[in-house]
Amino acid sequence: MAEQTGVSIRTLYRDIASLQSMGAMVDGEPGIGYVLKPGFMLPPLMFTPEEIEAIVLGSRWVAERTDSGLGNAARSALTRIASVLPSDLRDDLEASTLVIGPSTAIPTDTVDVGLLRKAIRAERKLTLIYRDATGTASERIIWPFALSFFDAVRMLLGWCEMRQGFRHFRTDRIVSAQMSETRYPERRQALFRKWREAEGITKRFD
Repeated sequence: MAEQTGVSIRTLYRDIASLQSMGAMVDGEPGIGYVLKPGFMLPPLMFTPEEIEAIVLGSRWVAERTDSGLGNAARSALTRIASVLPSDLRDDLEASTLVIGPSTAIPTDTVDVGLLRKAIRAERKLTLIYRDATGTASERIIWPFALSFFDAVRMLLGWCEMRQGFRHFRTDRIVSAQMSETRYPERRQALFRKWREAEGITKRFD
């Protein structure tokens, strides 16, 4: 079973123990084998009405206000959540009338924002060709650690090697971006924490 599911024996034993703690009638023991008696169903996902509204509204905002990759992921996640909800909660989700209003200005990016997100996840350096507000272009090597989404603009946050400090880059002014194979020397959460302290931001981002 461990080989078929692609997990370790230890993980398999732990998962079986979790099922047993949830009330599943699993007979057997390690090294011998297990039998799941019929009639057991995992409990469905349960949410309060406010949680359903938050999930729907948040997913719709992501679908409408972010890049296509995140938008498609939000729609897919909402569909998957709906598929495992009890019928009454699924009806509430599908009938939600919380909607996202039209944006007055949609960001127009030259680069693939999905690449920027990938560099953040992988903690890789990015080489940017960036134009400032006057149109002057410069090449920057940055350590990207966060991406901020606003209605009219998206901001890439990073440590700039040239400026030796934190800088904010509007994604619609990034002419090109190339992700390096080189990891930057700090973890992105550490950079995020230092940026927050430098900006005097005390609110947690959880």
